[in-house]
Amino acid sequence: MIKNYLTHYSQKYASKWLVFGIDLAIILLTFFMTYFIRFNFTLNFDLKQLMYQLPFIFVIAAFSFIVIGSFKSVIRHTGFTDVVNLFKSITLMSTLSILFILINRISNLIPEFTIPIHIIVIHSLLSFVALSSSRLLFKMVYNYLKCKLVPSKKVLIYGAGESGIITYNALVSNLSSKFNVVGFIDDDIKKNGKSINGVPIFSKSKVTKSYIEFNVVDEIVVASQTIDSNSLLKLIDSLVDLDVKVTKVPPIEKWINGELSVKQIKQVQIEDLLGREPIKIDNPNLLNEFNGESILVTGAAGSIGSELVKQLANFDVKKLILVDQAESALYDVQQDLKRNGKENFITTIVADIRDGLRIDSIFQEYKPTMVFHAAAYKHVPLMEKSPYEAIKINVNGTKILADTASRYDVKKFVFISTDKAVNPTSVMGATKRMAEMYISCLQKESKTKFITTRFGNVLGSNGSVIPLFKKQIENGGPLTLTHREITRYFMTIPEASQLVLEAGTMGKGGEIFIFDMGESVKIYDLAKNMIKLSGLRFPEDIDIQITGLRPGEKLYEELLANGENTLSTYHKKIMISRTRELEYGAIKSDIEDLCITNRFQNNNIVMKMKNLIPEYKSNNSDYEKFDKRVQIYKKVRGLSEDRKDKNYINL
Repeated sequence: MIKNYLTHYSQKYASKWLVFGIDLAIILLTFFMTYFIRFNFTLNFDLKQLMYQLPFIFVIAAFSFIVIGSFKSVIRHTGFTDVVNLFKSITLMSTLSILFILINRISNLIPEFTIPIHIIVIHSLLSFVALSSSRLLFKMVYNYLKCKLVPSKKVLIYGAGESGIITYNALVSNLSSKFNVVGFIDDDIKKNGKSINGVPIFSKSKVTKSYIEFNVVDEIVVASQTIDSNSLLKLIDSLVDLDVKVTKVPPIEKWINGELSVKQIKQVQIEDLLGREPIKIDNPNLLNEFNGESILVTGAAGSIGSELVKQLANFDVKKLILVDQAESALYDVQQDLKRNGKENFITTIVADIRDGLRIDSIFQEYKPTMVFHAAAYKHVPLMEKSPYEAIKINVNGTKILADTASRYDVKKFVFISTDKAVNPTSVMGATKRMAEMYISCLQKESKTKFITTRFGNVLGSNGSVIPLFKKQIENGGPLTLTHREITRYFMTIPEASQLVLEAGTMGKGGEIFIFDMGESVKIYDLAKNMIKLSGLRFPEDIDIQITGLRPGEKLYEELLANGENTLSTYHKKIMISRTRELEYGAIKSDIEDLCITNRFQNNNIVMKMKNLIPEYKSNNSDYEKFDKRVQIYKKVRGLSEDRKDKNYINL
């Protein structure tokens, strides 16, 4: 009710014309006060003459206010610009008054009318102080009533720099929610003890449990644009036992039209705690690389594929061909592009990459000049039980697509692989490595430039650990984790897509691109941080349950296989993997044979893969029993040197 009253008052009664009237009243009052002060705080001056002068001052002031428009500002949001407009109005008023008095003295238009110049000057100073003070007083009273009478959130702002000040202004001027900023936190000791708009600045060390509880702080808004993830994590850790929400201001480049909106201030996400700086790629060559190209993206409805499409749509491409077998998800991507006005050069096609005739017809009709291949089966435990399907999509699907691209002389073919292809311990990882190998073989005989990108887990992708944990938290827990010591490399979906685009630009053919993802993340710590970010406590509110490694799952991931090393590129975060030398002819033939003979006999399929990929060693899987048998058989029969002998499939 009080909130409605204040809003009603500010909108109805504090209108610009009321402000206009109050300003004129203040001008007249200060004119009287000027004489009162000039005559030593007595009334020993000609009141009759004053009555003649007041209408003149009223008209001149009204004209000045209307010309400058100083009365049109919203008083409760008075700022520096409003004070400048007041100064302009007063300056115009005094200038016009002095000019009229001087002209009147020379021309004697109104013989008995005059105002001493020193009275006009003193009046101008008093008017400026009085008008500015009245606005400041109204603003202070309004904010006081708003904070005291209207329910509001008490907020601390982390960062007293320019971003912090902009955040402060966005919070206090917000109409939908009321915020009371009680302090700024800043690591710069030079700012400690100072204040901004009367709000004190103090160091992070003073943000103690007793301070939070005493001031009933509801939220800490991280406005600093330079805070690192470790400092952010320590801040969250220090508040874990308190009912305090931690939110974060987005990067400046994401502000709407350069201005911060309160709606953009979001709760800290797990992406903010990656432990490394986000990888940024700013390559002007990308504009030229994709200009006028017809680009086909497979898996276009998936996490990486859809982000690729989104970023490619911002380039001046001739056509984007979106291919996926997931009809509903592809439809959603199509509608998003339509909403953004991108439908003119977009073609969406429901198709299966395993269907060679269908893929050939797509290439024949749309004639793509570049291909980004993101379609794949990626879930390790599921593929461990279905080697047939894994090979059918990840190997044979890639083979069909690559062969077709080569046949139609596509300029570049960018294949999206995974770090699970490095020293694979699962069927899924082994199939992705086989696809890498086939592409490397095809590069030897094709005009198409085949490029591979290899990266770790993608935050927020379908089926990844982050959405799983979020869902488990929503359901009240517990969070399920396969091993307490398991670690993974992480990247965001935009980072992954940027890497793929960059690889498509810098690749000359035959490379496997990897990049520096910093330190691997311990999933157990990740789970605890997600619980904290949700405003809950571990293990009191939500516990973590260890379930044991799943079939084919690694305890830790690797970026390079045994015998591999890297070459640097012009981007310090992106490297080229130097893989072991392959027997291209024999391997290509073996992979083609495997795709043809692929049947539902899991043991035979896995045996073939293990012979093709010497570093493939199963982990926590029923297929571990074959590793030793393959090694013994190779030793006895010398298959490592004579790969033409195919009798090993009968083991």
